[in-house]
Amino acid sequence: MAKRITYGFGVDPAQSANHFFVLIRPKTIEETTTPPIRIFERYSWTDGDEQILNDADVLRLEISKHKWTEVKTALTMEFNARLKKEGLKTGKFAINGGTPVERLFGKELMVLLWAIEDSDPSLISPAVRNWKGLMPEERWWLYTMTNAATGGLTDRKGWRKALRYALCENPVVERPRQLPLFDMEEA
Repeated sequence: MAKRITYGFGVDPAQSANHFFVLIRPKTIEETTTPPIRIFERYSWTDGDEQILNDADVLRLEISKHKWTEVKTALTMEFNARLKKEGLKTGKFAINGGTPVERLFGKELMVLLWAIEDSDPSLISPAVRNWKGLMPEERWWLYTMTNAATGGLTDRKGWRKALRYALCENPVVERPRQLPLFDMEEA
């Protein structure tokens, strides 16, 4: 069996062209502020390593570089751990340019980014902990519900707002793991 060729974070265009694309542009001399990180959903694949965005690609989100930097490591670690488990090449987000992200990973990425897009930066760490506490299937469901109702670039109500409350404002208390009082097998 031939080894699967994947790009970015697990994108295998031979299996599906649908993927997400994280575009990180450097600040140009003419710009006074750092451009936002842009997340596109794409339904086609450009042959070769470099992807070319087109009119059919859907811009799902723009987020500040500061907020992106706060979640990038957690996303990278989560996705790479699962890619390694599947025996696939790991990925990293390109500093200057775009990174393709496998469709299901992209849904998970969007859940976290939609949750923090309008949040206070101090709430990002609890949001990441809450996001990590969800199973991938729960994240996929949350994406599906949110995208169906409020998945547009400027939609900031309904399910999008609910994600922010659920992930950012749901307190996470770090507690040491408690041992059971007795062993259930001995009882």
